[in-house]
Amino acid sequence: MWSAGSGGAAGPALLGLLLALSVPGSCATKIGAELVTCGSVLKLFNTQHRVRLHSHDIKYGSGSGQQSVTGVEASDDANSYWRIRGGSEGGCPRGSPVRCGQAVRLTHVLTGKNLHTHHFLSPLSNNQEVSAFGEDGEGDHLDLWTVRCSGQHWEREAAVRFQHVGTSVFLSVTGEQYGSPIHGQHEVHGMPSANTHNRWKAMEGIFIKPSADPSAAHDEL
Repeated sequence: MWSAGSGGAAGPALLGLLLALSVPGSCATKIGAELVTCGSVLKLFNTQHRVRLHSHDIKYGSGSGQQSVTGVEASDDANSYWRIRGGSEGGCPRGSPVRCGQAVRLTHVLTGKNLHTHHFLSPLSNNQEVSAFGEDGEGDHLDLWTVRCSGQHWEREAAVRFQHVGTSVFLSVTGEQYGSPIHGQHEVHGMPSANTHNRWKAMEGIFIKPSADPSAAHDEL
């Protein structure tokens, strides 16, 4: 049912992440800033089902056959890191706060594939399949997700939603769990309506310092 890939992208990506976490005085910082910024690397936590958005070099055995995306309970899994990137060249300058309503790409750090959805059924719930797609961060127009939040910018302490630009579904978890070879991991899929199953919060990661103060409401930055 499932197939594993070569995993060749993991080494350089993981090395880069570790370097960003360890270099003193760099513009990358751990927990501290109030806003999520472009270029940041983070884990996303589903507040209803208490799992982190996750991927790995294991492909779906049905549907698209692309790299699977799941939810995991563990907080220390390196396969749960995602990088915030713009929807187009120059569309999300490094360090700029992500605006509510802005379209972004979420690139899986260890495999270089983008969070993606399309009109295939998900394996367990028959909602819309969510996969990881592309090579070295480059995929297609179905990799774009709009950040839905209240206010002006994506605040790290606030729960947000991710609505797919191409199909309008929301990134969701509803509790279904896989068996072997990814036993206990939760299905992640797209749902047509906003509800408690599609609320996500920024958790562990490295957050690029804002390049400029975006508004008076965030003058501490």
